[in-house]
Amino acid sequence: MRILSIETSCDETAIAIIETTSDLPHCAFKILANQTLTQIELHKQYGGVFPMMAKREHARTLVPLLKVALKEAGLYKETSRHVIESPLRKEFEHMLLREPELYAQFIADVPNWDPPQIDMIAVTSGPGLEPALWVGINFAKALSLVWKTPVIPINHMEGHMLTPLLEPTADGMRLMETLFPVLGLLVSGGHTELVLMKTWGTYELLGETKDDAVGEAFDKVARILGLPYPGGPEIARLALLGTGGKYTLPRPMLHAENFDFSFSGLKTAVLYLAKDIGVLSDEQKQDIAREFEEACAEVLTKKTRRASEEYGARMIVVGGGVSANKRLRDTLVETMRNEGSSVPVYFPGATLSTDNALMIAIAAATRQGQKPQSLDHIIANGNWRITSVLT
Repeated sequence: MRILSIETSCDETAIAIIETTSDLPHCAFKILANQTLTQIELHKQYGGVFPMMAKREHARTLVPLLKVALKEAGLYKETSRHVIESPLRKEFEHMLLREPELYAQFIADVPNWDPPQIDMIAVTSGPGLEPALWVGINFAKALSLVWKTPVIPINHMEGHMLTPLLEPTADGMRLMETLFPVLGLLVSGGHTELVLMKTWGTYELLGETKDDAVGEAFDKVARILGLPYPGGPEIARLALLGTGGKYTLPRPMLHAENFDFSFSGLKTAVLYLAKDIGVLSDEQKQDIAREFEEACAEVLTKKTRRASEEYGARMIVVGGGVSANKRLRDTLVETMRNEGSSVPVYFPGATLSTDNALMIAIAAATRQGQKPQSLDHIIANGNWRITSVLT
């Protein structure tokens, strides 16, 4: 089965094409195409993602990016005939009404391509920025009509949950032997969650942030320290140069009996500390960055360790953009080892920690037997929880 996936949940426009070669539990696949365009440089001036700009960039780049992906996969071929019947044009025009640039590119280009051999289109339907999500969803629907290919909506966080379970093969990748239950720590700019995967496609949310996500806290602290967006890599860079123990910041909800998180107070503590000091020297910024990073890593690690014990996890996976943070990785692995745990911890490869379409295709590959939904029922849901992916 060939799956084309589309990801537009935030500020990355991404398209991937995979070919699955076996089914669960040992799902293997070849990566035929994997393309991602980032908008980071555009959003830096705002210190974060500006939703309507993200939406416009998705609309502007999806058709050209699809063309690149099809060429990479060897599936691009021009045709001398228009494959879109005229009655469909009104339907496309209505479907892409709010993305006129996408509609214009779609009508100008896609009818001149031979429909590729694609069996399923997978598209991120949430969570994320709804204006951005809708661009990808409507694009997937339009492709579905012209190619007569079913569409399956995918939860963005499920993609992050599965990517740490990938391992390379001679001709692609496969899902490693997975022992359930799997505990997932999902950490990104918009989410901080502990999720229990009981079996493929079945999830239980154990805890989540009550305010700022940890990635959001990194960005806000970076602004306080005068660092550019995105804040995660900048904080990590400074923290490597800092000295531990120079400052003391709180560890919010570290000893709470539940598995929820809170990072707003930690961010505010950094703000008050910076105001008390006044003009920060480079050394002070480095020491604050280190203490902040250590506080985040300690809270995330301790909660994950305790949840793994309470729920009998046999594997731990860490997904999302913050999973690339070296201090978090080292702290979690060392803590599990030092406290006598034999539960293995897995992280995604560097290119799969940030948002990408490959993870959306992988999630779709694990649910090949799921009945495709009517296009009318596929909608953007900015708050779609991973616990309801099969409902």
